[in-house]
Amino acid sequence: MKNKTEAKREREKKMVSQMIALYCKKNHRTKTLCPECAALDAYARKRSEKCPFMETKTFCSNCKVHCYQPEMREKIRTVMRFSGTRMIFHHPVAAIRHVVETKREKKRLENRG
Repeated sequence: MKNKTEAKREREKKMVSQMIALYCKKNHRTKTLCPECAALDAYARKRSEKCPFMETKTFCSNCKVHCYQPEMREKIRTVMRFSGTRMIFHHPVAAIRHVVETKREKKRLENRG
């Protein structure tokens, strides 16, 4: 059985992959990931796999240490901006969970500081 951190890591990787797939499908008009989006997906999954802060953070955007290279960080931002609002129509459960976890994390950070 996976521990809590591993389950969280898997959810994050799945969410990012779903967002990249949605972005690619709508912007590059492909049925499978184009080479550029496949490279971004592999990069994002690798970064998530290596993240030493997974236990204490919710999402990369809330992290104080940004481990993405500047070019890849800009690409993932573009994907997130595009896919974020559309996820509710394509992956509603994951989108709602993401919103709830983001609000919970924001409240936790406000209470801490």
